[in-house]
Amino acid sequence: MILRIFKGIFFAALIVATLAGLGVVVPRPLWHDAPAARPERSQQVLMLSNPIHTDIAIPVDGDLLSRFAFLRTAGLDLDNPNLRYLIFGWGGRSFYTETRTWADLKAGPVLKSFALDRSVIHAELAGDIPLDASAVTVVNIDAEGLERLKQFILASFEQSDGGPVALLGSNYGPNDAFFEARGYFNALMGCNTWTAAALRQAGLTSGFWTALPMMLRMSLRLHNEDQRFAASYALP
Repeated sequence: MILRIFKGIFFAALIVATLAGLGVVVPRPLWHDAPAARPERSQQVLMLSNPIHTDIAIPVDGDLLSRFAFLRTAGLDLDNPNLRYLIFGWGGRSFYTETRTWADLKAGPVLKSFALDRSVIHAELAGDIPLDASAVTVVNIDAEGLERLKQFILASFEQSDGGPVALLGSNYGPNDAFFEARGYFNALMGCNTWTAAALRQAGLTSGFWTALPMMLRMSLRLHNEDQRFAASYALP
């Protein structure tokens, strides 16, 4: 009986490992038309990661502040002279809003994240971000890719008659806010698959299924030429 249990655990782990490997190796999109001429990749965005979550940081300019001016409705100070980046992440409402630090980790939000949970967008203001930090991946994109990325993020916000809906009182501090988002979160289609989809809109190729930051970073390196990334890019 014990041997049978261990065999079951082994084969289950093997299946999970195989699926994870295929998720990294199989590209998404599977194919795409080669551009007639390579556009100048003069824009940079950042992917920020921790062991379980990824965010996208976009350098601030006049167009970005105009497009995301609704962030002011949640009390965010877009006029701060030290503002350098707007950071966006997508995730499950229960886990995201109730887990400010690892010390706040609770069973309820974790279990809900493995089922279905309403989704939220986390928006954060940031100053200078060290580009050589291990948690930072610097991605080179062109102007068209940056525009598609902005549109993708904007489209991820749930809209009401008055625009995106802020979840007042759920923020971590004075420089961040949560908003209602479109779609539902679960363990298979979570924050890192959203980040991968956003980067695909920016013109990159990712793995077909990248549930963890490590899987996403590995797939980006595998399926895109080195010129896409700054020299500070490092494998996990």
